Amino acid sequence: MLLEKLVEYADTELAKDALPAGYQVQPVRYIVSLDRAGTYLPPVIDTVSKEAKRGSQRPAPHVKRTMGIAPKLLADTGEYVLGIAREDPKKPPKLDRIAEQHRQFTELVMTCAEDTREPSVLAVAAFLANGAPIPEDDRVALDASQTVTFRVDGDFPIDLPTVRQWWAKQRAPEQSEVAEAIDECIICGKRGPVLERHPLKIKGIPGGQIQKDLISANAGAFESYGMKASRIAPTCPECAEKYGNALNALLANEDTRIWTKELAYAFWVRPATTSPTPTPGATLFQPVPMVTRPQEHPAEVRELLTSPFKGTTTALSVNPDRFYGVALGASGARVVVKDWIDTTVDEAKVHLGRYFQLQELVRMNEDDQEFYPFFTLAGATVRRGDTPVSQVGKSLIRLAFAGNPLPMDLLHIAVRRNRAEQAVSRPRAVLIKMVLGSRGIVSMEEPGVMVGLNPDDDSAAYQCGRLLQTLAEIQYAALGRTNTTVVSRYYGTASASPQTVFPGLLRTANAHLRRMERDSFPAFVRLNRQLDEILWHLDGKFPKMLSAEDQGRFSLGFYHQRAQRQLDIAANKAKRAANNPAAADDPTDE
Repeated sequence: MLLEKLVEYADTELAKDALPAGYQVQPVRYIVSLDRAGTYLPPVIDTVSKEAKRGSQRPAPHVKRTMGIAPKLLADTGEYVLGIAREDPKKPPKLDRIAEQHRQFTELVMTCAEDTREPSVLAVAAFLANGAPIPEDDRVALDASQTVTFRVDGDFPIDLPTVRQWWAKQRAPEQSEVAEAIDECIICGKRGPVLERHPLKIKGIPGGQIQKDLISANAGAFESYGMKASRIAPTCPECAEKYGNALNALLANEDTRIWTKELAYAFWVRPATTSPTPTPGATLFQPVPMVTRPQEHPAEVRELLTSPFKGTTTALSVNPDRFYGVALGASGARVVVKDWIDTTVDEAKVHLGRYFQLQELVRMNEDDQEFYPFFTLAGATVRRGDTPVSQVGKSLIRLAFAGNPLPMDLLHIAVRRNRAEQAVSRPRAVLIKMVLGSRGIVSMEEPGVMVGLNPDDDSAAYQCGRLLQTLAEIQYAALGRTNTTVVSRYYGTASASPQTVFPGLLRTANAHLRRMERDSFPAFVRLNRQLDEILWHLDGKFPKMLSAEDQGRFSLGFYHQRAQRQLDIAANKAKRAANNPAAADDPTDE
């Protein structure tokens, strides 16, 4: 299924930019310029930039290498092209091997030049035959592990059609490695030669080796019915190259992939052959940028939130275009498929709209983001700089694209982080709301539920959260700034076992209120009324213990009350500024 869909993607989306046989897009860091006679024209050009950290990406001849020596035509590492050793103090260079690599590279170029008679290839051959005369100062500056290619009078020999055709013919017999292996391709169904080893390694999968095989077997545990290597899943050369190029293209594009520490996700759309005529001005559905960078796509996000209510998107697909997503991990040199999403574009839009609806939460100030990037939500579960567990990212992606509810484990992780930090950050409050809402613990049927303060919420846990923030406001109004606050000292205990701390905190708060009645009567009236309202909902009873679910409600009550106070302060400042600009910065209400 996965391989078939990747080949379909290659046939539709990559067809117009299809790579020549035996080519693969790769970073080419260095360019050696020559004239038509093969004379070196200094300097060597380094293509590294802020956007291309390993060099400019371009199609170049490719060879799947293991331990042996196998040169690539006209574009290879500095060891092959120039015979220079890479610097590695822990591993001295094997000069004999480097000399053989350079010899085989030179021999390959000579053969190509003789067969094609292309002037630019002949120039490179002349340069190599002359000992690749580059001054020592230029050689020292090169990283021999990076790819080097040639430009002759402004043209790249690797781009010539005759060179590409020659390389395809050279690679065909080696690519198949089939001998008498004839079988039915599991992708296209055609019977013919199948590959012993697939030609392209998959790049961009976290963990294990840098480049990995999607299909391989090198031990009895992986072999099936006596089939070894890639013949466990018989694939013809054409399909193997297509699926490899498709997957590498998806993983290389930030608009179609998401990376976490342990997984790489790729997403794509397959237009249906029976799809109706596209709406004028319609664009291809690309949800990844909205999930990873929602602040850059506010209009698209807002459209997802409103479209289900306008009837422009429904769960019943009227557009049969398919939406796919795959999660890939690593096991040594192998790619492991960890998850698979197969749905329609319309269904994916509905799920994504709900994903953002669940994020709607009151903002304390204008600087707060309305919707958070995927990485911010995942990062809210750990200390700054730490890496979230893989389950967090996987669960968020399943919610965003497949509509799966977030697991309760995420709620446990979030409330533990609240207790550890003795605070509730807005991203973590959003994540808690997403867990409760996605699981139906909090009803999300009506717009605005759990978005802002709800004084009439009948949850004791929610009211206890409000109470802790109110006690913090009373402390600040009575004493001003202090080194230790009610929140920083008691949040963890209050959120888990309210009965343990609130009676004592209320006695202290009453003393603060008596002082405020004397010194700051307006603040006394406001906070006393707020305290009475919360205690009325609690009926003077505090829960002995709170479950993880109730600790989530506690967090939201605390956050909502705190956010409401910040909004009230901002509103009072704006009102004073309108009536008396000179009094706009009066800190009385803070």
